[in-house]
Amino acid sequence: MSQPIIVVTGMPFEARIARGDGVRVVCAQNHALGDALEAAIAREGARGLVSFGTAGGLIPGVKPGQWVIAHKVLDMPQQGAEFLTSIAWAEALRRAMPGALRADVAGVTAPVVSAHDKAALFRESGAAAADMESHIVARVAQAHGLPFVVARVVIDPAERSLPPAALAGMRSDGSTDILGVLRSLAGNPLQLPALLRVGQDAGRAKQAMKFGRQVVALKLGEGFGAKAAGI
Repeated sequence: MSQPIIVVTGMPFEARIARGDGVRVVCAQNHALGDALEAAIAREGARGLVSFGTAGGLIPGVKPGQWVIAHKVLDMPQQGAEFLTSIAWAEALRRAMPGALRADVAGVTAPVVSAHDKAALFRESGAAAADMESHIVARVAQAHGLPFVVARVVIDPAERSLPPAALAGMRSDGSTDILGVLRSLAGNPLQLPALLRVGQDAGRAKQAMKFGRQVVALKLGEGFGAKAAGI
C-alpha cells in the first residue's frame, strides 16, 4: 500500500470537510500540531503534506471564499524564514481551482484580528493570507524531506476586523464555544451585525472548502504519482 497524503487542519470543522478517501487528516493547533504530525508520519509514513483550511486575508480586495495556493510559506515566528512549496503540487491545484490566487502565505502563532494588524502584517511580509498551521507543516516537511503544499480559503477579508464575540466563541482546541459568544454579545450587543457578517463569510469559505477538498483528493491522492509530485 502506498503512503498517504496527510492533510493538516487547525479547526475541527476544517477536518470534517477534509476527511474522506484519498487522504489522512491531522487536526491540531500550536505546539500540539507538530507532535501530532510527527506521530502520523511515524505511524504511516507520508508521500507529502497539505496545509488545508481557512486563512485570514491580508491583501485588500480579496473576498471570503477566495482560494490562496501558496508559493512560499513565511515562518513569522522564525523571523520570516521562507519555505518553498512543491511547484508541481501547487500548479496542479491552481489549474483545477479557477481564480485561485498563487501567492505567499504567512504562518503566525495567533489570529490576526484587526484590520490594522492585518495591514501591518501585509507590509511586513507581502503575504496574501495568514494562518496558524502552514509554517508548522513547512517545518515538518523540510525535516522529513517531503513535498508540501498550502491550499487555504480566505475566511475574513483584510479590511474587516473580527468582533470580540467571534474570538470568544473559539476554544483553544478550535471548537466552538456558544456560551462564550452569548456572553460576549450580552456585554456588547452592538457587535451582532459584525458577527452575522462573520457567519456569512464562514459559510462562503466552507462552500469553497468542500469543492477544494475534492480537488486535493483528485489531484494529490493515490493517482498522483511520485514523478508529478516532484519527488
